[in-house]
Parts: sequence; structure tokens; C-alpha cells
Amino acid sequence: MEAVILILGLLFFAFVALGVYAGVKAVGAAKRGVDRTITQARRTVEETTLRAKSYGQSGVGAELAQLRLALRTSLRATQEALQRGAVEDASLAESLSLFQRLSAHGRELDEELKRLEREPDRATVASLLPGLKQRTERITHSADSLRWAARDRARRFVDDDLDTLNAQIDMEAGALRHWTTEAEEPVRQQERPQGGTGPQDRQRKSGPADGTARAITGPDPRRTEYPWQKTARPETTN
Repeated sequence: MEAVILILGLLFFAFVALGVYAGVKAVGAAKRGVDRTITQARRTVEETTLRAKSYGQSGVGAELAQLRLALRTSLRATQEALQRGAVEDASLAESLSLFQRLSAHGRELDEELKRLEREPDRATVASLLPGLKQRTERITHSADSLRWAARDRARRFVDDDLDTLNAQIDMEAGALRHWTTEAEEPVRQQERPQGGTGPQDRQRKSGPADGTARAITGPDPRRTEYPWQKTARPETTN
């Protein structure tokens, strides 16, 4: 009896622990989902603000906003392309590693541009713009190169798979036609006359007796050569 109570107690605690673990995991997943939603909303608001600044303003502030917007757009597009491609192509792991290092430079540059947006000394900021543009172009060029290389690789795999599929379909179609030819050949052989049943054979089988009979009796004048001819009427005597 005591053993049964002990087992039941252990099972109860096991179920309680499992429930607590599942609850913690669910709370953690929900928290991560909320964090992603908040991050996405913050990113959307910030990029909308950058677009408004780049198109609605002029001068140093607009140029800084354009640089930040170009930088963030390129990095985000490359990240999505690499992560999506790595699910099916494990060789993109090295590309993801390189992109992480590139992203670190991108985040550092974005923070610097963000600080310069609040800098009151516009003359100094303007003097820094050529170097900032060069850094932005280098990072976006590298990100674009990775992204398009990943897309070209994925497209190449699709083309190779399609070529292989087309070749297999052509082979299968040829095999089906070959099978049809072999299947129809016995039918043709069965339909071919056997044992001399052609018109000449039938004429030879009829022999001279048949011809002699026709010569003695003569042709029937009422007999027609073709089915569309009318039957000749016998002459009548008055």
C-alpha cells in the first residue's frame, strides 16, 4: 500500500513539474512573440520617419536619413534572403556568418548616423558626409552582393532541377511510345491475311472450271457491274 502511495505521489509531482515547464515555455514563447512584434513596430515607425525626413526635408538632415534608410533596407533584405535560403541550402551558413560580421559594421554606422542627426553643428556634420557615404556604399554593396549571389544560387538549383525533370519526362515519353509500338505489332500480324486468302488466291482457287462455266453460260445481261447501275430489262416481244 505504501509503495502504491509513493508511486502516485511521484506521478503527481511529475505531472506538476511537466505542467510548470510547459507553462514557462508558453510564457517564454509569448514573450518572444511580443518582443518581435514590438521590435517590428518600432522598426516600421523609425523607417517611416526616415522616409519622411529624406523626402520632406533638405540639407544635411535629409542626407543622413537617406543614408540610414538605404543601409537598413539593404541589410534587412539580405538577412531575410540568407535566412530563407539557409533552410534548404546548408552551404549558406558561411554566408550568414559573413553577414553577421557585416551587420555589426552596419549597426555601428547606423548608430553613428543617428547621433549625427541630433548634432547641432551642421557644418561639421556636412564635412563628415563624404566619408559616411563611402562607408554606407561599401556596406550596402557587400550586402547586395551576398543577397544576389544567394538568389542566383537558388535560381540555378531550380533550373538544374527543371532540366533534370524535363530529361526524365522525355525519357518516359519515349518509353511510352516504344511500348505502344510493340503492343500494336502483334495486332498488325493478326490482321495480316494468312494462308493465301487474297483476291488472287481466291481467283486461283476458283480454277478454270469457274471460268469455263461463265464462258458456256455467258454473262447475265441483267447483272450489273456496279451497284449504282440499273438492272437491264429483258426485251419483250409483242
